[in-house]
Amino acid sequence: MKRPSDVIAAARNVLRVTVPASTRSAAPRIPAGWRMVARKEIADHLHSARFFVVAALLSITGIASVYAAGGRIRDVASEATDVPSLFLKLFTISIENTPFAFVNFVALIGPLLGIAFGFDAISSERTQRTLPRLLAQPIHRDDVVNGKFVAGLSVIGMLLTALMVTVAGIGIVRLGVVPEPDDIGRLLVFLLVSIVYIGVWLAFALMLSIVLQRAATAALAAIGTWLVLSLLAGLIVQLVAGLFTQPDTLANAELQQTLGRLSPAIVYEEVTAALLTPELRTLGVITAEQTFRAVPSQLPLGESLLLVWPQAVGLLAVTVLMFAAAYIAFLRQEVRV
Repeated sequence: MKRPSDVIAAARNVLRVTVPASTRSAAPRIPAGWRMVARKEIADHLHSARFFVVAALLSITGIASVYAAGGRIRDVASEATDVPSLFLKLFTISIENTPFAFVNFVALIGPLLGIAFGFDAISSERTQRTLPRLLAQPIHRDDVVNGKFVAGLSVIGMLLTALMVTVAGIGIVRLGVVPEPDDIGRLLVFLLVSIVYIGVWLAFALMLSIVLQRAATAALAAIGTWLVLSLLAGLIVQLVAGLFTQPDTLANAELQQTLGRLSPAIVYEEVTAALLTPELRTLGVITAEQTFRAVPSQLPLGESLLLVWPQAVGLLAVTVLMFAAAYIAFLRQEVRV
């Protein structure tokens, strides 16, 4: 008579033979929760009315500025033939009808793009009472805020990339000038820095959407902050610097520059100026004597990157800090059914 232990061992051997090892070890792979949330949010963004409105606004202003700048360069074609990095002038020359170049349009309208995709990211879920259902899914709680931020940044990156490619194509057709490898590298870095800059405002709007809980309040607070830091930053910095130093002095100019770098908009303008203007050799305050003694030449892309890396890292750090604040606020927030 066989012992019970022998029977159990024989049964195990039969199971090992009849059931393939691949079937036993294979388990259904569940995609990361933030990826599922991001995929759903990207689809919602691409089918929303705000996407088409923002895309149309960016396209009209960007293409119009580059088209007009190309016409202005063509009018002085004989003088501009030997100008180095002529293709980059499309993005930095302002047209007569407006005071802005293409880079200024991105600096001004870009934050609105980030705010548009972030001000109601969480508050809309709370208003529609879908947040408890979303958190009831088999995903981690932080996957919600991670997925929404990734989705917004991905859509922003797609919009800016499409706009840059369209603008570059119009510039090539309009001017008949093919960009050099150094110009292409500068434009790619400019695109990356622009996405990071708009990511600052996306993370800020996402944080307001979590903290303020109402979409209208979050939108007003974000737009108000944008107005102060973008349109009124220069005036505020000038007034504050005038309280501590004498106007029209070197100390006053240096203090204005230091205070101005507290605004992401001014930091972004410094970075884009150095990237798209190879002749720019410094971002600090220079005197007339230093300008007179300077040797006119162009910096290669590597040296321009060394010139702006503190500002670029600063923009990235602000984006991380804003997103970290939104992340912590969402994890600590109570969600009621």
